[in-house]
Amino acid sequence: MRHDRLSVLTALQTQGVVPVFYHPDYEVCVEVIRACARGGARAVEFTNRGDFAWDVFTRLSKEFATTNPEIILGVGSIIDAPTAALYLASGARFVISPCLVPEVAEVCNRRMVAYSPGCGSVRDISEAHALGCEIVKLFPGASVGGPDFVKAVLGPLPWAKIMPTGGVDPDEASISKWFGSGIVAAGMGSRLITNEAIAARDWAGIEARVRQTVDAIAAFRTRQG
Repeated sequence: MRHDRLSVLTALQTQGVVPVFYHPDYEVCVEVIRACARGGARAVEFTNRGDFAWDVFTRLSKEFATTNPEIILGVGSIIDAPTAALYLASGARFVISPCLVPEVAEVCNRRMVAYSPGCGSVRDISEAHALGCEIVKLFPGASVGGPDFVKAVLGPLPWAKIMPTGGVDPDEASISKWFGSGIVAAGMGSRLITNEAIAARDWAGIEARVRQTVDAIAAFRTRQG
């Protein structure tokens, strides 16, 4: 299997930033995801939003399997098991939810695919661990307590691997604050892949912004030892 569970989890943590993106135009998605991969973030979350999102994802999955096999395409905003199964059958290599859905965890575990559920409490995180989730998504990151919440959780649960989405910006101050609290990765959407860049078809600009963010995370980790 291309991109098994362990290699996907390693890639998510190594690149540090997980681009979160959706657009109804297939060609725009191809260019944006390739730009992210060139920028050092080859694992990208395609969010399941809008009519026929699955059809766009399926076309992308087929395309990248041939032209860009290094790209790891995952799916986000999954809230039920049937939808998770649909995307898994179309090649999704990781699944992300805004909430904890045990049935989705079961479907992913049967296929040995990484599942990161949205968690907003210590109980959510502990239940996610019981379901076999290695990396949990803190969502919405800033609203449930931000970096201070992460630090507090890692006291009694030092083994927790937390990936916030919502409230993490692609700048050094935000990166230092969040990664300094102990997160292993962060999901970033419109602040990383801006609407202006998409409108301008500025794929090189998106690549540069992703590269800058990946490098800033790596530099922070190096300073922390």
